[in-house]
Amino acid sequence: MKIQVTHTVQLPDPIRIARCHKSPELGPKVLFFSGGTALKEVSRILIEYTHNSIHIISPFDSGGSSAKLRQAFCMPAIGDVRNRLMSLADRSLTGNPQIFKLFAHRFPKTEDQENLRLELETMVSGKHPLVAVIPDPMRKIIRNHLHLFMKSMPMDFDLQNASIGNLILAAGYLNNQRHIDPVIFIFSKLVQVRGTVRPVVAKSRHLAVELSNGEIIVGQHRFTGKETPPVTSKIKRMLLSSDPNELKPKEAFIRNKVENLISDAELICYPMGSFYSSLIANFMPRGVGRSVSLNPCPKVFIPNPTDDPELIDTSLMEQVETVINKLRSDDPQNIKPKDVLSFVLVDMKNGTYPGVLDVEKLKEWGIGVIDVPLISPEAGPYMDAQRLVPILLSLT
Repeated sequence: MKIQVTHTVQLPDPIRIARCHKSPELGPKVLFFSGGTALKEVSRILIEYTHNSIHIISPFDSGGSSAKLRQAFCMPAIGDVRNRLMSLADRSLTGNPQIFKLFAHRFPKTEDQENLRLELETMVSGKHPLVAVIPDPMRKIIRNHLHLFMKSMPMDFDLQNASIGNLILAAGYLNNQRHIDPVIFIFSKLVQVRGTVRPVVAKSRHLAVELSNGEIIVGQHRFTGKETPPVTSKIKRMLLSSDPNELKPKEAFIRNKVENLISDAELICYPMGSFYSSLIANFMPRGVGRSVSLNPCPKVFIPNPTDDPELIDTSLMEQVETVINKLRSDDPQNIKPKDVLSFVLVDMKNGTYPGVLDVEKLKEWGIGVIDVPLISPEAGPYMDAQRLVPILLSLT
C-alpha cells in the first residue's frame, strides 16, 4: 500500500536535529504515554537531543516482583517508572553507572529467604559490593531507603527475584506518606534524569479486559501473553478495577500536575509497545483525553510494526480508532478525532501491520499518515530508535 507523506516539514529536519543535539537542555518537550520497556532505546538516544521529554507511565502492572510489592503495600506498580528513570539517567556522571547496576539487580529466583534477607542486610550496612562502590551522599541515601524497606516489609515478604530498584522506590513511597512523586524527584536528581517521569495516576488500580467471547480477565499479567498464554479472543474493552483478582470497577482521575505536563507538551506521542497494557492503559484515568484535546500541539500514533499478543484479530485501522475513541471518551460530543490525533506514523515497506489504513476516512477526520523508513536491517522487525527519534523531533 502506497501512502503519501501528508506532513509538509522535511523528515528528518537536519537543522532542527542539529540544534537539539547542540543544546539538549533547550530541547523540545516531547511527551510519551507508555509503559514497559519498548522505549528503553528511544529514551537513551532521546537524551542526546532533549532533556525536557515527558514520560507518563502506566502503573498498573500486576506481575513479577511488582505484584509482591503491590500485595504487601497496596501501592501502584513502580517497575516501569524505575526502568524509565534509569533509561533517562546520565550515565556519564560519577556514580551513576554503579547506581544503574544496583537498581537493575535482582535477587536470585531460587535462593532461600534467609539468605536473601542476609544479603539485603549486607546492602543496608553498605558492605555489599554493589552498594560499596557507590559514592556518598548517594550511598547513604540508598542505604537509608533499603533500611526503611526492611523495617516496613512483612515478615513473610518474598524476596526471590525482587528488584532492588523497586525496593528502594517502594521505601521512598512509604516514607513520603504514600506519595510517589517525592521519591521520583529525589532519585531523578541523584542520577540526573534527563526528562520528567510520572505515573499517570498515583492510586492503586488494576487493569481488566473484556474479550469478545464475553470472558473478563482481571490483572495485567494475565492477558499480556508474557507470564501466561496470550488471549485467544479479541479484546473488546478495558476497565480499571480496585481488586487484583476480581472485577470491582473503580475509576481514577489524573492529578493537576499530570494535566499540566500534558498541557506543556510540544508533541504528544502514542508509541509502540503493548497496545492495551502500555498505551490504552494510560488513557483510562479520567482527564487524560480532555487534557490532550486542549493542547494544540501535534499528536502522533506509532503502531507496532510487528505482532502484539494483545492485538489478536485487531486491524491497524481498528487500533487507530481505539486510540481516538478512548481519548474522546471524556467528552465524545465535543472532542473531535483531530483534537486527539494528528498523524499515524508507519513504515509500510518494512513493517508487518495487520490490515490496512482507511486513508480517506482519516483524511475526513483531519488526520494525516506519514510513511517513512523506521525499521532498519539491524533493528528489524522492531523500530530503529536512531531513525525514530529524529523524526519525532522534526514534528515538534
